[in-house]
Amino acid sequence: MKTFMAKQADVERKWFVVDATNVPLGRVASQVADILTGKNKTIYTPHVDTGDFVIVLNSDKVVLTGNKLVDKKLRWHTGYIGGLKEVDYGTLMKTNSPKVIMHAVKGMLPKNSLGRKQITRLHVYKDANHNHSAQKPETIEIKGARN
Repeated sequence: MKTFMAKQADVERKWFVVDATNVPLGRVASQVADILTGKNKTIYTPHVDTGDFVIVLNSDKVVLTGNKLVDKKLRWHTGYIGGLKEVDYGTLMKTNSPKVIMHAVKGMLPKNSLGRKQITRLHVYKDANHNHSAQKPETIEIKGARN
């Protein structure tokens, strides 16, 4: 018996909606990363992009546990001398909450051209409104939501 290897022509992409209200950031990011890579499908092949599209709603209501809002920082370098910038997650959640989810999911994807292609299929919105209703997305319930 031969091992099945998916080809790009075999991939059928679907759209999914995830509500991030009262769910820890890591749980949202890990389950979204699995959908983007295609690990939830039976035809998953590591070197082929078999993932689906994901829409994450209510990014400003995602939960960071412990003191992460104060202690955890997002750091980046501008490329110039002395250009190390940082912002704490509390400030980032108030100003640009979709960036928090994008950064968490991007860290769970492959660090190569395949991961760069997969992150383009992620759409994150601050509230419950999105403009992808024409794609007829299916709703997915995130396991581990806090009530």
